[in-house]
Amino acid sequence: MIARDIGIDLGTANVLIYIRGKGIVLNEPSIVAIDTETKRVIAVGSEANEMLGRTPGKVKAIKPMKDGVIADFEVTEIMLNTFIKKIKAKKMFSRPRILICCPTNITQVEKNAIKEAAERTGARKVYIEEEPKVAAIGAGMDISKPTANMVLDIGGGTTDIAILSLNGIVSSSSIKTAGNSFDQEIIKYIKEKYKLLIGEKTAEDIKINFTNVYKPSKKEKIEIRGRNLVTGLPQMIEITQEETAEALKESVNKIIKATTNILEQTPPELAGDIVEKGIILTGGGALLNGLCDCLEKELNVPILIAESPLTCVAEGTGILLDNIRQLEKEAD
Repeated sequence: MIARDIGIDLGTANVLIYIRGKGIVLNEPSIVAIDTETKRVIAVGSEANEMLGRTPGKVKAIKPMKDGVIADFEVTEIMLNTFIKKIKAKKMFSRPRILICCPTNITQVEKNAIKEAAERTGARKVYIEEEPKVAAIGAGMDISKPTANMVLDIGGGTTDIAILSLNGIVSSSSIKTAGNSFDQEIIKYIKEKYKLLIGEKTAEDIKINFTNVYKPSKKEKIEIRGRNLVTGLPQMIEITQEETAEALKESVNKIIKATTNILEQTPPELAGDIVEKGIILTGGGALLNGLCDCLEKELNVPILIAESPLTCVAEGTGILLDNIRQLEKEAD
């Protein structure tokens, strides 16, 4: 049987799998539900996500990826194996080659852990590429020329910032402030101000469907339900859009500061290219309402959101897999 190449965006929030010649075949949350008594896996991906915050005592919903790296090796391996079985990769192909992405600035030990997890799924060969580079390619940037391209990839666990030229990364930075941090900041703000505890799913819903970090409204309100920490009873409150923007202010400022630091390190010729072309926003965090305007105002550089920010990395793996010989050269 012909071995077909596979690209994996192993994200903190979601796993996307791309099969060469078929496109993106899987997009599911990076969550595994396990029975803590029997150690049996109950659900993986979307099914496990439905259980988040709703499981009985002995069932635990685990997110095995933290800040873009493997926090629980065994559970990550189970998750990857389940997803690869789901797309029937082992039946369709004999030991495929796998291209897997990782954040910039992670240690060699962390890189090896990601590689090993992919190898244990039965891969013939595993290639590792840095996420912002793959995201830039997936967003349609031509990084082969001697001009600068800048990408700001805001994922679930990390925000990766990189300036690319001649197929390589000129300068980069990775910070642990991203989509999951936004959720936690909303939870923390409501807990401290209203003594109300809300779940991760509620916080994510507020972030996606209500928050605006650029020009929030005092009048726009949303009803949220949670558990009162004083009485222990369920409670419903109303919060304004301005309050949610306040909750995320510190996280947004960290992303602005990290991006500013990279721009300050850029050689003048490349800086000119960035002013002309702008910065491309990728990853789920790119969809946070008002973030694009906020960054443009603070950085004084055009900010453009990629056409499909959530799938840029997976699409990028597909483009790189079409040039597998180049990957083999770089790996040698």
